[in-house]
Order: sequence, then C-alpha cells, then structure tokens
Amino acid sequence: MDFVLGGVAACGACFFTNPLEVVKTRMQLQGELKSRGTYKVYYRNVFHAFYTIGKIDGLTGLQKGLVPGLVYQFFMNGVRLGSYAIIESLGYIHTDERVSATKSIFSGAIAGVVGAVIGSPIYLVKTHLQSQSTSSIAVGHQYKHKGMMHALLAIHKQHGILGLWRGASAAVPRVSVGSAAQLSTFSASKELVTDLQVFPEGSWLIALSAGMISSVVVVLAMTPFDVVSTRLYNQPVDHVGKGILYRGFVDCFSMTLKKEGMTGLYKGLGASYFRIGPHTILSLLFWNELRTLYHSYD
Repeated sequence: MDFVLGGVAACGACFFTNPLEVVKTRMQLQGELKSRGTYKVYYRNVFHAFYTIGKIDGLTGLQKGLVPGLVYQFFMNGVRLGSYAIIESLGYIHTDERVSATKSIFSGAIAGVVGAVIGSPIYLVKTHLQSQSTSSIAVGHQYKHKGMMHALLAIHKQHGILGLWRGASAAVPRVSVGSAAQLSTFSASKELVTDLQVFPEGSWLIALSAGMISSVVVVLAMTPFDVVSTRLYNQPVDHVGKGILYRGFVDCFSMTLKKEGMTGLYKGLGASYFRIGPHTILSLLFWNELRTLYHSYD
C-alpha cells in the first residue's frame, strides 16, 4: 500500500504541474550547445514561455505529455516514495529516535535510483512529446510521435528493448540527487517544525511547511542534472540508437558547461522551481496525508 499511496500522491501533483514541466523542458532545450546571443530566444522567461506555448500550440500544448507524465509519476514515485516509507517505518533513517542526515540522504538516494531505472522509458517518451511543438517555436530535436504507445512501439521497433532505457545514465544521478535532497530535507524539516510547535501536533500544515523548505533545496541541487537529463533523452540518435550530440552523462555535462557556462546548467531555473517546487510541496503533502489517513484505519 505504501507504493500505491506514493504513486497516487505524485499523480495528484502532476495534474497541476504538467504545464510547467512542458515550459521547463522547452527552456532547457533552447539554445542547446550555443553561446548566449547566438541563437533566437523563443522563450524569454517562464511567464513568456507559458504565454507563447498557449498562444501558438493552444491550451492542449501546455498539457503535452500528460499521460506518460501520470504513468511515470505513478510508477517512479510509487516505487521511490514507497521504498522510502518502508525504510523509514523500519527505523533505518533514525539515530537515537532523531532523523539522521546521513541515513536519510542515503535512503532517499537508494529509493531514487530504483525509481529512476523503472520509470526511465516513460520519462524518455514524456520528454519527446513535451518538446514537440509548432515549427515557429520549436527547440531541440523534434520527434514525430503521435502519443505514448506510438512512441514506445516506435522506439522499441527501431532500437530494441535497450533503446527504451536510453538516457537512463542521466536519470539515475538526476533522481538519486533529487530524491536524496527532497526526502532527507522533508524528514528533517518536518521534525524541526514539529519541535518548534508552530502548528498543532499532526496538523497538515507541518507537512506543507516541510515540503516548502524541501522544494528549494531540491531545485538548487537537481537543476543541473535535470538539464543534462532532458538533453540526453531528447537528442537525436543514429541508426543503432547511439546519441549524435552526446556520448553520455559526463560528456553532456562537460559540453554544456564548456559551451554555455554555468548558466547553461541552470537554464530554466525559474521554470524548474515553478514546476518542481509545487510538485514537491503537493506530492509530499498528499503522500503524508494519505499515509496518515491509511494508518488511522489500519
């Protein structure tokens, strides 16, 4: 049940944050491997990107990739949050009945790795679909998928089963770093807010406050890995499924840093917070409340 609760909580958050995921993906692909000032800027900031996509691609353009997004959230976060919940319930993240930073970071990272590997094929398809747009505002490589199942079948037919896990080398560090930052800070912040007695014991406002603190840490830690992940998943490939632009995670990271500087690794930071921030807050709040509700009837 811990796995189901984690998946449902993440899906609930995804409904609200998917348009921001589309915006984030487009901004991270804009000006790929080009120096500032040498490419046309279609999206000046998160608000302009939101307006431009809505105007050119329509309101449905802002919800591109929603189906694979929901599937990804259910399976990846179901496994990730479910695994962490089990580890937490067994007492492995505590030392002397207090949250241990080292143990919670390690536990969050392990849960993230498992979730990333399982969800990688769906994340690949989601990235392809969310980058697809009208040619006048297109950024990054443009695939021609008609939907999630069409994309999965097309990739499998052309590159085999391993082709569906292309980009997993970036997904593992992305999710493990994000998961470690998110879950460790959430556990520690929830304990801190409870100790301060700002809110009544058991109040949903404790989880909300902890989620807000966690969201800031997650975005700062995760954005460089998120940019690299988006680019690796979306890059064009040759006939054997080998990436044309990047050889792997390290190559993409170093090339982005060399061509675009540190700002390239934090490209779309505003969009990242507007997407990852609310998603972190909502998913952790829903997860905490669903677990509380379930265990109250247990």
